[in-house]
Amino acid sequence: MSMPPLSWLGIVRLGMVQTALGAIVVLTTSTINRIMVVELGLAAMIPGALVVMYHTFQMLRPRWGYGADQRARRTPWIIGGMAVLAAGGLGAAISVAWMETAMTAGLIAAVVSFTLIGLGLGASATNLLALLAVRVSASRKAAAASIVWIMMIAGLAITGIVAGIQLDPYSPERLIAVSAVVSAGAVLLTILALWGMEPEAALPPAENRPAQSFGEAIAEVWSDPTMRAFSIFVFVAMLAYNTQDLILEPFAGHVFGMTPGQSTALAGVQHSGALLGMIAVALLGSVIGGPILGNMRLWTVGGCVASGAALVMLGLGGMSGPDWPLKLNVFLLGLANGTFAVAAIGSMMGLAGQGGTARAGTKMGVFGAAQSIGFALGGFAGTAAVDAMRAVTERLTLAYGSVFIAEGIVFLVAALLAARAAGAFALGRTQLVPGE
Repeated sequence: MSMPPLSWLGIVRLGMVQTALGAIVVLTTSTINRIMVVELGLAAMIPGALVVMYHTFQMLRPRWGYGADQRARRTPWIIGGMAVLAAGGLGAAISVAWMETAMTAGLIAAVVSFTLIGLGLGASATNLLALLAVRVSASRKAAAASIVWIMMIAGLAITGIVAGIQLDPYSPERLIAVSAVVSAGAVLLTILALWGMEPEAALPPAENRPAQSFGEAIAEVWSDPTMRAFSIFVFVAMLAYNTQDLILEPFAGHVFGMTPGQSTALAGVQHSGALLGMIAVALLGSVIGGPILGNMRLWTVGGCVASGAALVMLGLGGMSGPDWPLKLNVFLLGLANGTFAVAAIGSMMGLAGQGGTARAGTKMGVFGAAQSIGFALGGFAGTAAVDAMRAVTERLTLAYGSVFIAEGIVFLVAALLAARAAGAFALGRTQLVPGE
């Protein structure tokens, strides 16, 4: 017997897992990155390389999704992945504190910790999205994408703001304590959210599960032109998005003189903007809908263009002086990111669930791998470009600003790819209306 479609409450419960993921990630990619660069005075490429490494391990996402497809059970992968992620997040905080007294040992500990982060995040996030793709009815997929991603951004925003308050005045002990609380809370929340979501009696029998090898499954997915085009778009969009992720807080510290708590709160402002953008798309598309507001491709293209414009303003604004409205600019950047993300994720879930559930995990893994490669290259390229510019010029505003402007151009390329990937978005064009 098959499992019935998820209710709205069930969708919200799975969204709590995304909240837990976001809570851990925001401390590792924003706060810990900033402390390495500003407080410890390390080259920006060091945290950049660590993030590249954890995204590199996430390229195993298709394998994690395929593994869950074979057993048709995703809960163990999600909980196990979250536990590994939590251990890595706490380990990253400990390694940063260690660097103050023993740099080499601290860096080695950081490599181990970020490896755990990559493995845990890949296993947990891939199978969470696959579970949503197979358990959510077609008419609710886009709305479910909005709900789940809004809850993830809420985790990023709330953790960023609250952790920012708790971290001032900064000390290594405070960082470890905050990370320990966040990591433990994330694992507990995940277990509670998934309790009873996949009853054993409802799983398909072994003879109905996919028999293809991993290589055959990947080849089959990649041979689909729609899957391939959408994966390329995901790669470029995530490349553009993540170029700013690792340099925004150091930029706020170097150019605007913000403290660690203030720059962490700034990341919370950005995620708050993304949260509002997702809510706006969900409400406008669901309540009003129609051929314009219900068009997922339109929201994706518009969000990419607006993100590019916000980044260009951020680059020029830093050069204009300390009076630039940084918080408003960062909020608008988050708002634009949120609009394109919801539409793209809704299409991703629709494509993964198309044609049955046998390959949902593998398909979601391919999308996740494209995302991870884009994230890894974007994060490293951003930090490396800032370091290169700082070697050429002493003007920090020019060093950071030129990178933000270049990132804005990449977002425009992503918008062009989204505009041309009609097949991927046609699948979910009318699904912004919940309907049930």
